[in-house]
Amino acid sequence: MRQRVVLLLILVLSMTLFAVQAKQVSSASPDSWIEKKPMPESRGRLGVAVVNGKIYAIGGDNGSVGGMDPSAWAAGTTAILDTNEEYDPETDTWNSRTPMPTARSHFGIAVYEDEIYCIGGQTRLNNSQSITGVNEVYDPVTDTWESRAPMPVPGRFQMANVVNGKIIVIGAVDNTLNQEYDPQTDSWTNKAEPPYQIHSCASATYDNELYFVGDSPSVSQQSILIYNPSYDSWSIGPVPPSYLTTASAGVTSGLYAPQRIYFFDYIVTYVFDPEKNVWSTGAAVPKARGFAGVAAVNDTFYVVGGVILPDGFGEMAPMSVNEQYIPIEYGTPDPRIKPFPITLVIGSVVAVVVVVGLGLLVYFKKRH
Repeated sequence: MRQRVVLLLILVLSMTLFAVQAKQVSSASPDSWIEKKPMPESRGRLGVAVVNGKIYAIGGDNGSVGGMDPSAWAAGTTAILDTNEEYDPETDTWNSRTPMPTARSHFGIAVYEDEIYCIGGQTRLNNSQSITGVNEVYDPVTDTWESRAPMPVPGRFQMANVVNGKIIVIGAVDNTLNQEYDPQTDSWTNKAEPPYQIHSCASATYDNELYFVGDSPSVSQQSILIYNPSYDSWSIGPVPPSYLTTASAGVTSGLYAPQRIYFFDYIVTYVFDPEKNVWSTGAAVPKARGFAGVAAVNDTFYVVGGVILPDGFGEMAPMSVNEQYIPIEYGTPDPRIKPFPITLVIGSVVAVVVVVGLGLLVYFKKRH
């Protein structure tokens, strides 16, 4: 009887652990879209980040063209938001969290050691637009915020990315500065400026380098810009299939799909392969919009919020749309990527369970 119980225990534990791993992989078709529960509050130009499998949609605005039309500010029709909402992809549910202390849009957002850094952006002061360098950090575990050293030069429309333990903040409407923040020392350092001014930019980190595509008033032909923080140097990559002005970006890790950088801009999905240095096209975005937030969870993307210009003029309509994109070749891990740590952990646990179980079987057999 005891032997049967031990065998049943081994079987149940093994099946449970493998089920946990299997849950990570979506069963949807590659290069396809799935509609998910929308955000409670419509907005664009927000910051989106992922911590422990949860998506946090922070700040943004729900107002007029560019979120910064002076007449709209004066009339109070443009709302810069401090909203902080948490989305659980497993349950497809949203929950309100503690608002951001300084309401902002167009800011950089990055995750370092499971905390979310919201840096710079545009806020509202005395019914007029105000560019800020504020640096506020959110801890999802305690649901609290704290202030850190602000950017030396305030900016908006910039991107923030983490490389080698530092947060790199690049791109702005008002300047071309490249500023590096060290969370350990709470200090800033100026780095090499981009080859030309970029704003409204989308960015992603790949192999410890930063890839940017953005609007620019100084060049007629848009290219992908590549920044190497280790050498503090820039290079210019190939031209995208079309000009991207309000794009957002994310990168697949290679665990469940080949490593690629995905750009979402209104209806287009463009894919950049840094290894081959080539562009390709994915399935079109179902709900056309710009200035959305993008989050990657288990190598699938959630494109959240954004704005749309219904007739090409007038007020930009904020959106609460939340759509999940399953990347091209999803389910085919990149051969260059080592096995996901959880796979190793699960395998180790299963091995321990089997060894212990067999040991108990031998023990009980000897006793009887």
